[in-house]
Amino acid sequence: MCCPLSTQFELRLNERTHVNPAPELQAIHPLHDLITNPPPTRPPRNPSTLGTIYSFCLSTMASSYLLPHSQPNIHPTTASQPRQHHWSPYTENGGCILGIAGKDYVIIAGDTRSSEGYSINTRTARKVYDVGSGIILGVVGMSADGEELVRKVARKIDDYKRNHDKHITVAAAAVMLSRTLYQKRFFPYYCQPLLGGLDEDGVGAIYSYDYVGSFEREQSRAYGAAASLITPFLDNQINFKNQFVPGSNGEEPRKKVDLSKEQVEKIVKDAFTSAVERHIEVGDGLQVVSIVKGVRKEGDDEEEDERDKTAGGGVISEVMSDLKKD
Repeated sequence: MCCPLSTQFELRLNERTHVNPAPELQAIHPLHDLITNPPPTRPPRNPSTLGTIYSFCLSTMASSYLLPHSQPNIHPTTASQPRQHHWSPYTENGGCILGIAGKDYVIIAGDTRSSEGYSINTRTARKVYDVGSGIILGVVGMSADGEELVRKVARKIDDYKRNHDKHITVAAAAVMLSRTLYQKRFFPYYCQPLLGGLDEDGVGAIYSYDYVGSFEREQSRAYGAAASLITPFLDNQINFKNQFVPGSNGEEPRKKVDLSKEQVEKIVKDAFTSAVERHIEVGDGLQVVSIVKGVRKEGDDEEEDERDKTAGGGVISEVMSDLKKD
């Protein structure tokens, strides 16, 4: 009895015969060509490698599915590395100072608030100091660096007096302060100083500095938290910048006028009063230290502490008044 065609085909496959079957068998079984002509064999794969790749693909797909807006972690080992912590040796303690030089006087003023963020450290912090020889120094920024700079400058001025048996001039003191700041350029003092005094002709001089000692003599300058608010006010009231004579159609600039010391003191008070309303790091008290050639007139409504500095060519006086304490 003859076997069916399907049985004959299976027997031949089991025997792995390579004899071409009859054409009718090729038409019956659709996998005939694939079975009779198998593809070349591949080398065996390492099951451990395949498992690692498979696990990584699953974890990547799962993270992408759970967090569709996040990028997959291509380097999972970075999470186990040590984390770097940042710490800054500097801090900003707020406050503001300004300096104005006149024909026969110089004024440096500052508020008395020392803060850090939204906290007030003290309401009685000085920012303007008498460093000797008729020279005053104002500092704002980091309180610790400012006080250290004041001590160093005062010590150098005292050494100059003992070594040379005379008082240092304000121009020489300005160069000395510049070199002091430049020596600390790789780890600078985090404060901005203003140096003031009377020059050899009795004219007021204000020297402004950056953190590494570059300096310039100016008529007015403001530093600190409210400097951006006070500087335009000083440009308008002291330097008369961008002002023209009325009726000249903007062609004739307004000439500078030598303001008296009393007028400048009112401008200083108005500048700080306005800054206190707009900046939270300025306030509490106003310290105004001035040097004037000759004797200073005594005020009526403010407490004064007047000390004669005849060797420096003028009289140094200090006036304290109140500002808004909010």
